[in-house]
Amino acid sequence: MRDLVLLAFMLAILALGLKRPFIFVLAYAYVDILAPQRFTYRFLNQVPISLICFGLAAAAWIFVDKKAGLKIVPRQMLMVALLIYCWMTTKNADFPIEAVEKWSWVWKALIFAIFLPFTLRTRLRIESLAIFMTLSVATIIIIGGIKTILSGGGYGTLNLLVTNNSGIYESSIIAMVSIAIIPLILYLLKHNDVYPKDKRIKYFCYALIFACLLMPVGTQARTGLICAALLAVLMLRFVKRRMLYVGGAAFLALVTVPFLPSSFTNRMSTIQNYQADSSASTRVAVWKWTWEFAKDNPYGGGFEAYRQNKIRYDTATVDAGGPAIGSAGKTIVDEGRAFHSSYFEMLGEQGYPGLFMWLMIHVIGIFRMEILIQRFRSRPPEEGQWIGDLANALQQAAIIYLVGSIFVGVAFQSFVYMFIGLQIGLDVYASKLRAKTNWRPMKDQMAPAGV
Repeated sequence: MRDLVLLAFMLAILALGLKRPFIFVLAYAYVDILAPQRFTYRFLNQVPISLICFGLAAAAWIFVDKKAGLKIVPRQMLMVALLIYCWMTTKNADFPIEAVEKWSWVWKALIFAIFLPFTLRTRLRIESLAIFMTLSVATIIIIGGIKTILSGGGYGTLNLLVTNNSGIYESSIIAMVSIAIIPLILYLLKHNDVYPKDKRIKYFCYALIFACLLMPVGTQARTGLICAALLAVLMLRFVKRRMLYVGGAAFLALVTVPFLPSSFTNRMSTIQNYQADSSASTRVAVWKWTWEFAKDNPYGGGFEAYRQNKIRYDTATVDAGGPAIGSAGKTIVDEGRAFHSSYFEMLGEQGYPGLFMWLMIHVIGIFRMEILIQRFRSRPPEEGQWIGDLANALQQAAIIYLVGSIFVGVAFQSFVYMFIGLQIGLDVYASKLRAKTNWRPMKDQMAPAGV
C-alpha cells in the first residue's frame, strides 16, 4: 500500500511539472533528499527515479525556462573546479573500485548544486525550494520525534523510515541537519509567498521545531547537542531581549534535563572525557593518521582512502564525576576506520587542494550571506527585508554545518550542496533586484541632495 501511495505522489508531482516545469527541480530535490526508493519494495526502486527527475529538470530549463540575465558566480566555478579535481583523484585513487562507487553520487550532488541557481529566478521559486527541502527532511524528523517521545531513542537504533543507518538517515547527520533547518523554518514562519498565513501553519512549524530539537535526544548524537548549543548562541545576534532569551534558555535546559533518558546524559558526558569513549578516541586516532597521511600524499588518496589506515589508541576509565584515568584503560588496534570529519575527509581524499576549494565554497557563502544581511534585513518588508532574513537563516545553517562537520563526514552530502545552491540563487536574485530598482543603501537615500 505504501508503494502505491508513493508512486501516486511521484506521478502527481511529475504531472504538475508538465504545467509548471520548475516543479521538476523540486521533484529532484525531494527524491535526492528523502530517497523514497529506499523504503519501497517495488515500483520506485526498480527505476532510476532520481536520474529521471534530474533529466526532466535539466530539459525543462534548457527548452522552456528563460535565460535572460544568466549569471555564473565564482562559487559555481569553484564547484566546477572541485568536480574536475575529484574526477582526477578518482582516476588515480588508492582504492579505484570503491572510489568509483562514491564518485557515482558525488558528481550528481555537485552538478545539481552548480545547476540549481540557474533555475532560481524568482522569490516564489526560491521559497518553494526552501519549503520542499524543509518538508522532505521533516518527513524523517517527524517520525524520529514521535519515536523519541515513545521510546527515548538510542544511538544508531532509532529507525528513521529505513533500517540502513547511512546518508541523511545516519544518526549524527540527521541530528545536525535537524538543527540546521530550524532557522529556515523560522524564516518560512515569518515570510513566504507560497502558502497563506494560517494558525495551523504556525502550530505545525512550532511542532516541527520541537521535533528538530528532539532529534539529538533520539539519536543520542553528540554532534546534534553541539549544533543545538551553537544555534542558541547564533540566535542571540538578532534577539531583542537578550537577557530574557538567555534566562529562558537556561530555565528550559534545567527543566528538560530531569526528563532526558539516562543513556542520553551518559553519552553526552563523553564530550568532556572523550578518552573514555571508544568512538571518540577512534576519531582522534584517525585524524592523527590522516594528518600524517596528507604529509606524504598532499594531493590525497582519492575517495575511500581511509580504508588503508591502521590505528592504535588507548582508552581510559572515568571516575564518577572525575577526569579520565589513562592508566586504567586499554589499548585498541583497529584499521579501515572512516574519517568521521568532513575536514579530514577532504584532506585524506582530496588533499590540500580539495580541502582549500571545499573551505572556500562554504566560507564565501557565509561572507556573501552577511553582505545580504547588512543590505536588506533592516529594510521595510516591501523593499526586500525577506532577503536579509533568508540570508540570515542560510548563514546560520552554514555555520552549524561547518561546526557539525568537524565530527561527521558529510563533505559531499547532497542536502548541504542544495543549501549552497539556494545561497547562490538568493545572492544572484538580490543583485538583479538592486540593479533593476536602482537600489541604494538606506543611509544614502536619506542623505540630503547633493551630498
